[in-house]
Amino acid sequence: MNKRERAAVERAQSGQAEMLASVERWAAINSGSRNLDGLAAMGSELADAFSALPGDVRMVDPAPVTAVDEQGREYELPHGRHLHLSVRPDAPVQLIFTGHMDTVFPVDHPFQQLHWIDQDKVLGGPGVADMKGGIAVMLAALRAIEADPDCAANFGYDVLINSDEEVGSLSSAALIASLASGKKAGLTYEPSALPDGTLAGARGGSGNFSFTIHGKSAHAGRNPRDGRNALVAAADLALRLKAGMDDTLSVNPAKIDGGSPNNVVPDLAILRVNLRPVSTEDQARAERLLEESAAAVAREHEVRIERHGGFARPPKPMTPPMEKLFHLVQEAGRDLGQEIGWRATGGVCDGNNIAAKNVPVVDTMGVRGGSIHSPDEFMIVDSLAERAALSALTILRIVHS
Repeated sequence: MNKRERAAVERAQSGQAEMLASVERWAAINSGSRNLDGLAAMGSELADAFSALPGDVRMVDPAPVTAVDEQGREYELPHGRHLHLSVRPDAPVQLIFTGHMDTVFPVDHPFQQLHWIDQDKVLGGPGVADMKGGIAVMLAALRAIEADPDCAANFGYDVLINSDEEVGSLSSAALIASLASGKKAGLTYEPSALPDGTLAGARGGSGNFSFTIHGKSAHAGRNPRDGRNALVAAADLALRLKAGMDDTLSVNPAKIDGGSPNNVVPDLAILRVNLRPVSTEDQARAERLLEESAAAVAREHEVRIERHGGFARPPKPMTPPMEKLFHLVQEAGRDLGQEIGWRATGGVCDGNNIAAKNVPVVDTMGVRGGSIHSPDEFMIVDSLAERAALSALTILRIVHS
């Protein structure tokens, strides 16, 4: 490391107590994806925190999002606002940093309290790892770099902390795409893939779909052949889609809503299904599977089918520019005494959306921890300083590479 890098790393590491205090304060706020009041409170906290950086902090209204209810009706799904910070947008090198303020724990979930698993070493609580700890790491790294005006002057950046990552980023996807476009690289602050600090490498994509099947009612005893059974059509569609699953395309028919009393041929059913393609070619194949299966079922069962949804998370393959960025992070880790590896994962995040804009991204720059999305979620406290230092050094080297 050169003198400037060492100074930035030391500043990042020195902020561990402040980072921990922030995590404790933020994790005490329930900011489940559908808790709009909690998200507003969390957004206000983060706006204050990120005002320590130069540039303009603004809260951005969510884009409209619709869903399909159990009666097959489309309705608007409310979302929280997203935080956006823009710093030096005219600088020659531009980066994007992303995180999310929402958690998977709704306001009525029993997991609400922080607790020490190992005093001063391991903290448990809702969102401590995923990803309020990661947001604290991001902020500390950026503050460490901004403390040296000559160091910071060479690059500009956008920070986006959205309110809906845990539910697919549907109301922030367009904003992510817009901010990511043209960037040299991106860093996202999901927790490490493993507690030892291993990063998530290639990621598959993910799409959620609702198929509303409209059949025709009839008496189950007097004239059943005059009916068109929407439930049977939904089941047939589920089986056809599942039959298209293979090693590089996961298909999970998850739920069928609708039906009728036993003496009535059901005229409505809604099939919910998730598909996860490994590659862009697999996603194209999945689209054909969806289209052809729905058309065949509609034709053979004489029903009408409406499709809602899409692939909100495109696949994120390990491209040569991506691999180069991962090696840069690995080398930075080595200089800090951290062994950094990576592995492919079936999980998805906003890194998928950034990569879809042909921007290399490492999306697990957050804290070391584990058991996310469960009441056993934990954060390794020392990883706050550790990962802030890794981020600061990585940022400097991206800018000067």
